Amino acid sequence: MNILTAPAFFAGLALSLSLIMAIGPQNAHVMRMGLRREHLWLTVAICVVTDVALIAVGVGGLAQLGGLPAKVLGALTGAGAVLLFLYGAQAMQRFVRPAAPAVPGARQDAGPGMSRRRAVGLAVAMSWLNPHAWLDTAVLMGTASLAYARPDNAVFGLGAAAGSLLWFVALGVAMWSLGRRLTAPWIWRALDGLVALMMWGTALWLLAGLV
Repeated sequence: MNILTAPAFFAGLALSLSLIMAIGPQNAHVMRMGLRREHLWLTVAICVVTDVALIAVGVGGLAQLGGLPAKVLGALTGAGAVLLFLYGAQAMQRFVRPAAPAVPGARQDAGPGMSRRRAVGLAVAMSWLNPHAWLDTAVLMGTASLAYARPDNAVFGLGAAAGSLLWFVALGVAMWSLGRRLTAPWIWRALDGLVALMMWGTALWLLAGLV
């Protein structure tokens, strides 16, 4: 990157941060894993790799093709809505039936430990089956990159990827730090209730768009 391509890089960075900062399913999942202090950096890495891959798809050709076909977008949206309903149901179950208080000196959080395999599966699902991730990265950023001719469009994509990396790392660090302090059971129960309502609300909004 040089002084001529710097504007494209920072434009991609700014757009990426502005889109990703909204608290959606992917961010909520990272927040929960960070507060639990459990498989956080594995989750962050999967989210970043997903964003970078989708940005590459968008900047590399999806925008030039006119975006996702209607049937593909509909199927992706439907799958994402189902995922959000299931994930919201799990959060609501934890809200209705919170885990028993931990013994003194044990980790006091939202329930039993999660296996690495399950953590990977959830992170992949929340990233690749999240319609917002596809729309924000592949479609919106891919379309925005059309404002720049080659090679500036690639620099724009690099800036967008840098924004994703910066955001998820910062979010992970913040939640990891807060996880040491937020040990009261009612905080975890309130978080689960909010996550459930947000997931279900997003799922209903996605399904309404298919009608």
